[in-house]
Amino acid sequence: MNDGKKISTTTLAKELNISPKELFEHLLEMDMIARQGDNWELTTMGKMRGGAYENHEKYGRYIVWPRTIKSDLDDTQNKPAGGLVTATYIGEKLDIPANRINSIFSEMGWIKKAEIKGWLITELGKRMGGVESRYKATGISFVRWPENVITNKLLITNVKESKGEVIDATQQETKETTSLEFREKFKPEHRAQDGHYVRSKSELIIDNWLYVSKIVHAYERKLPIEEEVYCDFYIPTGKVYIEYWGLDEEKYLAKKAWKLDIYKKNGFHLIELFEKDISNLDDKLPAKLLEFNIPVE
Repeated sequence: MNDGKKISTTTLAKELNISPKELFEHLLEMDMIARQGDNWELTTMGKMRGGAYENHEKYGRYIVWPRTIKSDLDDTQNKPAGGLVTATYIGEKLDIPANRINSIFSEMGWIKKAEIKGWLITELGKRMGGVESRYKATGISFVRWPENVITNKLLITNVKESKGEVIDATQQETKETTSLEFREKFKPEHRAQDGHYVRSKSELIIDNWLYVSKIVHAYERKLPIEEEVYCDFYIPTGKVYIEYWGLDEEKYLAKKAWKLDIYKKNGFHLIELFEKDISNLDDKLPAKLLEFNIPVE
């Protein structure tokens, strides 16, 4: 099979006491392998760490590694270490791939992409107990989490949404968005160009402006916090929230102050729009978006 100095990825996984699938995911995260069609290929980093190819008469080409790489891969074990777990461990428990878990964490604002490779913890992620670590072999950063993050309601909701599971809208009624009185008064009856149904003509203009400007956005997206708080618009690029303040009733102003405090407390990127801005969004929004490095066509 080999000269005894190098072992297959499957054997390496057994010696690390994790599954081959988990190890392949870790090696992918560490930029040591890459997917090419149906095959795994060694990257420059993987070759530098001693990875090589061997051939099997029946199964064809496969990747082997020097045994010495085991010590470098200790950080990739998916078992709890010091009370902390990896995205792979969380993905196993919630039945979703590790790379999707990291994407969900990123969308929630708990982690962000490193400049070259890997994941960095955000301030919000730190508040959730996340700890930034680095792989010994490559120096690429990743994040570990307290094991009880698996029961986090926000994470569970996002995982369910990712799987296409329907969330009962009646369970999302809150003091924030929107009391039933607000929903009854401002029903989402205005259909935007992208198919969103919004609650006012001003929101319709905002939604259409974002769509025509080719800016991916969500409408009434839940904020990535335990409280049930919803924004008017959310732009995943830059993690930017848009709030349109269109009313000046006493109850509405009190809700506005409460909501602004939540944005400030969590350090979220916020753009505020008012009725006077609606007629000249071309002048207002591009400059506001550029503050968060979001270009407008």
